[in-house]
Amino acid sequence: MVEVGQTTDSEVYTPKKTLQVWRTLLNWLAFFFQIFVQIIRATPSLINYSSTSSSPSFEPLPVVELSESTQPSHPYAASAVNISPDGVDFESDVSQKLTVVLDLDETLVCAYETSSLPAIVRNQAIDAGLNWFELECVSSDKECEGKPKVNYVTVFERPGLDEFLTQLSTFADLVLFTAGLEGYAKPLVDKIDAENRFSRRLYRPSTSSTEFREHVKDLSCISTNFCRIVIVDNNPFSFLLQPVNGIPCIPFSAGQPHDDQLLEVLLPLLKQLSQQGDVRPVLYEKFHMPEWFHKHGIPTSGSATHG
Repeated sequence: MVEVGQTTDSEVYTPKKTLQVWRTLLNWLAFFFQIFVQIIRATPSLINYSSTSSSPSFEPLPVVELSESTQPSHPYAASAVNISPDGVDFESDVSQKLTVVLDLDETLVCAYETSSLPAIVRNQAIDAGLNWFELECVSSDKECEGKPKVNYVTVFERPGLDEFLTQLSTFADLVLFTAGLEGYAKPLVDKIDAENRFSRRLYRPSTSSTEFREHVKDLSCISTNFCRIVIVDNNPFSFLLQPVNGIPCIPFSAGQPHDDQLLEVLLPLLKQLSQQGDVRPVLYEKFHMPEWFHKHGIPTSGSATHG
């Protein structure tokens, strides 16, 4: 029996063994620290009901300062705006309401599969004041019994969403156009638009395929008057068929509780555009999207097929 104060050979640690223990401990600490950092920094992947094409990084929209003149100053601008399906442009008419086509995921909301959303991300977003709700969505996948699979989704609204839609609907016709599946998007839009401010809702089957991208949103299925229609989307490739009608916005995620794009940036720009007979010269001068597509190896005159 070992008495107090006595040590056995097994209790004596040599300096070499002590060093090994410390190294092992430090390695484990480093490992857990990396996991912690990844959780803090991570924005969980968006659920796969939305568009399969990811949007490239794009410069945030600046505070809107539009000039009085809407005349194009670049040779490409004149050719970019002087187009219509029949080769004859429509008369500019500000009495006709502006049509505003809005994307859903990462533009108006961000949505995550509830089971894959880390609690720390969810709690931080809620504590920061983001409006949120949970949703049951019917998936296109089937369970083993052949019944439709139900997925549970956590949705965060972009700050100012309801006020944005309310104000926008006073001077524009609103169209929801998402590359998401209807089983996911319809109940979500029912929730954020209980007042039916969207005159139309278009889902993935309404998108087009091009040789460059899938799920492209061809505005000609909504209107043939491109003077008075714009699309707001975080993915510029969505509007590659009508590049001078597009407004690229920065993507929204649960990690951006103080985002002010809807009310402080997009709404003033859309109000200004509603007063233009033709929105395209203004949008060309502001974003130069045709050149942006050319830099990405995509000509802006590609053909499309629906479905």
